[in-house]
Amino acid sequence: MSDNEEVESQITRIRQGGLEERRAAVRELVVMSERAVGPLIAALLAESNPDPRWYMAGALGRIGSPGVAPLLAAMRENTDHDFRRYAAAALGEVRGSAILPLIEALQDPDREIRQFAALALCRIGDPAVGPLKQACAEGGDVEARARQVLWKLGDAGLAALIERSNSQDM
Repeated sequence: MSDNEEVESQITRIRQGGLEERRAAVRELVVMSERAVGPLIAALLAESNPDPRWYMAGALGRIGSPGVAPLLAAMRENTDHDFRRYAAAALGEVRGSAILPLIEALQDPDREIRQFAALALCRIGDPAVGPLKQACAEGGDVEARARQVLWKLGDAGLAALIERSNSQDM
């Protein structure tokens, strides 16, 4: 079986299988890594059922770095709100390697992309605080949006905002 056939077979297992079969398919797709990214994004776009979509997004999130740029590009190319929501959830699971591209997405001209980037950063949580704090130093729109995300992050984000405010007062 070719790589594409194997990826498609696992995607079919996600669509049609039970809980354990779906979980096993996600594990297999994660092992395939970058080879699975494109077909998973296409399947995520085409799927309307939330259950398989959740597993597909989970697989993309667990694949990690290889999926970040293609997911952001697909979010920009496709205006389907639900697709964007699942893609943002996947990016939030990627964590470290997704932080800087998500901060860049806070400047996207599309308001919904900015909102989903902010949600993904909030899902990442504390690891995003330092880079968001650095984004605040850039000024302009990115500063305002980074401050909003820090505010939504709770304790760690608020502490960073207070620290930044205190350092500016001196």
